[in-house]
Amino acid sequence: MIKIFLVEDEILIRNGIKSSIEWEKEGYAFAGEASDGELALPMILKEKPDILITDIRMPFMDGLELSRLVKKELPDIKILILSGYDEFDYAKEAIKIGVTEYLLKPISSASLLNTLKEVSAQILSEKEEKEIKNFYLQEMKENEELKKMRFFGDLISGAISLADAIERGKTFQMNLSARIYNIILFKIQQKISETVSAAFPVEIYEEVENAIGKMPCVYSFQRGVDGWAFLLTADETDEMDNRKQDLVKNLEGMVAKYSEIEYFGGIGSPVLRLRELNQSFREADRAFSSRFTYGKNQIVSPRDIHNTQFEEDFDCNSFIELEQTHHVIEKFLNNGTLEEVGSFVDACFQEIPEDHFRSIMMRQYVIMNIYVAVMSFCEKITADSGRQEDGLSREENDEAMKRAINTSQSIDDIKIYISALLEQALELRNAASGRRYSDIIETAKSQIEHTYMSDDISLNTIAAGVGMSPSYFSSIFSREMGKTFVEYLTEIRMEKAKELLVCSSLKTSEVGYQVGYKDPHYFSYIFKKTLGCSPKEYRSRRKGEDK
Repeated sequence: MIKIFLVEDEILIRNGIKSSIEWEKEGYAFAGEASDGELALPMILKEKPDILITDIRMPFMDGLELSRLVKKELPDIKILILSGYDEFDYAKEAIKIGVTEYLLKPISSASLLNTLKEVSAQILSEKEEKEIKNFYLQEMKENEELKKMRFFGDLISGAISLADAIERGKTFQMNLSARIYNIILFKIQQKISETVSAAFPVEIYEEVENAIGKMPCVYSFQRGVDGWAFLLTADETDEMDNRKQDLVKNLEGMVAKYSEIEYFGGIGSPVLRLRELNQSFREADRAFSSRFTYGKNQIVSPRDIHNTQFEEDFDCNSFIELEQTHHVIEKFLNNGTLEEVGSFVDACFQEIPEDHFRSIMMRQYVIMNIYVAVMSFCEKITADSGRQEDGLSREENDEAMKRAINTSQSIDDIKIYISALLEQALELRNAASGRRYSDIIETAKSQIEHTYMSDDISLNTIAAGVGMSPSYFSSIFSREMGKTFVEYLTEIRMEKAKELLVCSSLKTSEVGYQVGYKDPHYFSYIFKKTLGCSPKEYRSRRKGEDK
């Protein structure tokens, strides 16, 4: 209901206005009253009414001053000024402030109601326009993020010329013409604990995006499960160093406010050409992949990562130290994702000096050690879930392990085998725990099916419903469904609209309202854009076919 607040110093007039209209019956909520602007201001700011009715001449604070202060805090509020003075100067000042109507006293309840109906219609229209704009902006933002992700992929792959990169960067408000470039990778995630975890604070994603947007020459790219990539540009080395330090400080400061999350980041080295950005990215990714073996809550560069766990020369202590990988692997299998397997394997192997792999015995031991750790995890998962092990049997896995021992001649051979083994274990874990993406997508689709007509449905609400950040959910949904969230929601709404147009006598505007479009013009626009004809044309065409 439209909320009304009344300010009038003459008690008879105030009571007359208040009692002469049946507010609820007319569709209004009477939110409060006051005898002067000074008393009214804190009450108005608390109640946030849609319409303020105020006298112009009052003690302590007059209606014009009250209107000025209220408009400053509540710019969308509609103000009706009541005055017994038909003077142009008052009306002129009221127009400057943004007063909606200037009414002369005395005013009848019928006249006031007519004015309120006109203003209420304006309020509802503006709210609908804002909803349409927000929905459109949400759709555009989702599409823009997907385009930015592809753009970043082109930048670090070197598959784009400098001229094209600069031009495409402009479409995202990025100035990529610089003398120095650098990459920082950053990820946040919920802390894993034995107790029940608190809800993930999804607002931090928006906080990070807003903060980065205010930093000059720092551009963000969402990377789904891998968090963000930040591209820094500068013209001087000192300028780049300061920019990098400021970004790291800001990121650490934002995350520090949330005790339930942890973070990790990798810093690349500066490069002098945009086409060399892949070098900076590789260094940042190398540092970033150490999040599986390094301590949490750090943003590090490759120089910060030292092979301190192993001796330079191969000896028997290397076998003892490799036992520590059991704990690292189990932790990853409990909390990692399929997308992170490659990064995890790289992180594990960069902790082992390459010289160690010249020994056949060492290569065989690495494979056997990791195999035992993974198989122990799989057997525990199978026992806890009461399921039969999916995929290869234990005997088949044993044979595959033996083949890997006999045929692996290089680090890359071992990585391929270990990656396949870890992926199989994660598939088993996901199947046992119901954490497959297909389950998440089915849950999201079910939520959309039941709330597609709601004003509140959005990427954010659906993502929260499946326990994901909006950016992560958006990337997963698009990849699994082959379409964006907004595209899928629009398809659902269009199918329901087609059904109502054929099977009901509702007006086209009512059909649009039923499927979630509060503005009939926007509904018609989306319908024609999607199906190639207007709702009326579709209805008449289908009914003609039925005859």
